[in-house]
Amino acid sequence: MSINTSRAKGERKRPVGRAQLKPGHGIVGDGHAGKWHRQVSLLAMESIDKMRAKGLNVGPGDFAENLTTNGIELKALPLGTRLRLGESLAEVTQIGKKCHSRCEIYRQAGDCVMPKEGIFVKVIEGGVISDGDPVYVTGVD
Repeated sequence: MSINTSRAKGERKRPVGRAQLKPGHGIVGDGHAGKWHRQVSLLAMESIDKMRAKGLNVGPGDFAENLTTNGIELKALPLGTRLRLGESLAEVTQIGKKCHSRCEIYRQAGDCVMPKEGIFVKVIEGGVISDGDPVYVTGVD
């Protein structure tokens, strides 16, 4: 649904419409990219809708996710699952994350979905991804 980036960590991400994914790096120009296992983050719109139901005015990128998806139960994907993201291929490396300090979203709502429902991937094959591109589950490595 949405491709989101920020220059630095700890910032909400802004929709950019299109991005270049680089193998072993992540999204070119994004503050979370680099040589580690959490190169690109994904969160389902269904998870964001849970927070909207609690009264928060939030949308794609507000949970610092790079890719906002729709129709895929991301947190149910096993580690090693391969995803086709536009022209790119990525592999699920982490489900959820530890929330070291309560973010602004948590302080406003008393909860945050990213630590429980967000996933992280590393880029295996690079390419371009654009808003509206399908995300395909291609198997488990």
